[in-house]
Amino acid sequence: MQRIDVLFVGGTVLTMNENMDVYPNGAVAVKDDRIVAVGLREELEKSYQANEVVDCTGQVIMPGLVDTHTHLSMTLLRGLADDLRLDVWLLGYMMPTERMFVNENFVYLGAKIGMAELIMGGTTTFADMYYFESEVARAAAEIGIRGICGQSVLKFPAPDAESYEDSLAYTEKFIQEWKDHPLVIPAVAPHAPYTCTDEILEACARIAKTYDVPILIHVSETRQEVEDSRKEFGMPPVPRIKKLGVLDHKCLAAHCVHVDQGEIRTLHNHKVGVAHNPTSNLKLASGIAPIAEMLAQGIHVGIGTDGTASNNDLDMFTEIHLAALLAKVATNDPTTLPAKQALLMATRIGAEAAHIGDITGSLEVGKRADIITINLETLHNTPKFNHDPDGIYGQVVYACKSTDVQDVMCNGRWLMRQRVLQTVDVAPLLKEAKEIAQEIDTFLREYTQNILSKLISIASLEQRESFEIQLKVVFDEPERIQDLLNHPDVEIVKHSHYRQYDTYFLFESEDSGRVRYREDDYLDEEGNVVNVRTRLTYTSPTKEREFGRAVLLSRSQFLAPADRPLRFYREYFKAPKELEIQKERRRWHILYKGILFYVNLDRIIEPTARHQYLEIKSRTWSLSDAEYKATLISEIVDNILADSVKERIAMEYVELAASSTQS
Repeated sequence: MQRIDVLFVGGTVLTMNENMDVYPNGAVAVKDDRIVAVGLREELEKSYQANEVVDCTGQVIMPGLVDTHTHLSMTLLRGLADDLRLDVWLLGYMMPTERMFVNENFVYLGAKIGMAELIMGGTTTFADMYYFESEVARAAAEIGIRGICGQSVLKFPAPDAESYEDSLAYTEKFIQEWKDHPLVIPAVAPHAPYTCTDEILEACARIAKTYDVPILIHVSETRQEVEDSRKEFGMPPVPRIKKLGVLDHKCLAAHCVHVDQGEIRTLHNHKVGVAHNPTSNLKLASGIAPIAEMLAQGIHVGIGTDGTASNNDLDMFTEIHLAALLAKVATNDPTTLPAKQALLMATRIGAEAAHIGDITGSLEVGKRADIITINLETLHNTPKFNHDPDGIYGQVVYACKSTDVQDVMCNGRWLMRQRVLQTVDVAPLLKEAKEIAQEIDTFLREYTQNILSKLISIASLEQRESFEIQLKVVFDEPERIQDLLNHPDVEIVKHSHYRQYDTYFLFESEDSGRVRYREDDYLDEEGNVVNVRTRLTYTSPTKEREFGRAVLLSRSQFLAPADRPLRFYREYFKAPKELEIQKERRRWHILYKGILFYVNLDRIIEPTARHQYLEIKSRTWSLSDAEYKATLISEIVDNILADSVKERIAMEYVELAASSTQS
């Protein structure tokens, strides 16, 4: 009789192997970190003598679950910002908070909390993407859970790197340190096609191939992402990353919600694993991934929880349940994705999607001892029927809860016994997490009330102060602009013609300033749009100084390209009031006595205005310069345009529009 370490006996063994063998009164034998036998109880009890026998009567014995996509350290950001679109949630809240708080300790603490939650829900393997991933690896090694740890790389400055080159260097060092660890599988994780340049994606692909490690990436999560990719690169994300080599080596692609049949074939041909994230996709309204089509093509599709900031938990039982239901709704067919296949996606197929199917995902001789037991003797699991041989899968998928998990073993080591964690003490972790949450709360209260801070956060810190000296006048005889343009002291440098669509976000306190989203449609001589530019400007309604007769010195504290759609800024700023202005503008850059001025001839279309206006502006850098330019502007108006100027206006267009809508 062979001596072993642990013998599970008496439960229903779901092997999840190729034959989908089930042993109603089964047993699993474990020695060291491996499974040495799986079969009927009476046969294994005759062949093996165990140091520990675990009576699993009334339970299911099955492989530990495989979470193919998560961001464990974001447990510390759980519930930070809910009910938002993905881009608003990510760029507006997650990234600014991460820039402020994420460091090695944050990642290590959040990862340990996340791993404890995974274990209590029966997960023994995870695929993670985050910053300071060596800290996630360290936590996994200490706790004893299996992890594919992907170091994030993206084009923006990150909490662990000032540049993507720093991220790549960190990634290589991380891989070298953790390669061939019994539990940790290091990986490179370019965040997503839309946050990575071609150069970054190619470099990540080279690293994956050089070190023979997986490559983890978000792909086609939202329809907007696909549309933006088509506009910028002339193709959707999948063919783009294929061209750059990302799909060539052990790729695990998260989401893949918006992929067509051709892209699905591409994923299959390159043996790409897909991580399906039902709850996150639903919560962020990203859509329903075409899972049935992917599985039909032979793609290995696993199931993931995503991070707790977008889920908001790490409960794989919920994800399995939802995966089965969503596939049925998407196809209008209740036979789509039966329970057996859904559970496979969370075990063997999930492991295959993560490119580790040779070591885990099923109860087979030679594989690692990643095993869980599930208690079926609960109220919500009663009664049980045995007439359908596949009924046990339905029991687990449609009735069982994560709280039914009793015991968890990973790599032959006990991680939980009778719902008591064995390798991590959560009490001090929760205390520290609470303290960090209080700090983040304080930061967010100040951050969300500071409009300039919010604006800078989403524009990659591109800030520019600009002082302008300006005068606005009523100018109802637009043809008289020639009096200025033909004046001997004036030289025309440039002329342009465009329509402007301004949306002002106005806030209750003037101290908050205001934000303008502007779309400039440049027109040719026939009035056709030839170019479009969008910009964000932050200004304070308060003028820096007023010179004589309505010549104003104003300051724009922020000017940057607007690289997101208008609805993003609406949801992000949540301004109590908006005001829209549409106007036709003819602009001349002129030199008057050698000084550059901008002359704008404006016709306001919406809201309807009785007058046309002329603006004369110039940028300035000092008070004495502003005073001199104010004098020149007054000269232009008083000496050259005096006959056609009716009234000087000491207000911006937004103030004019606001007063007209109120009158």
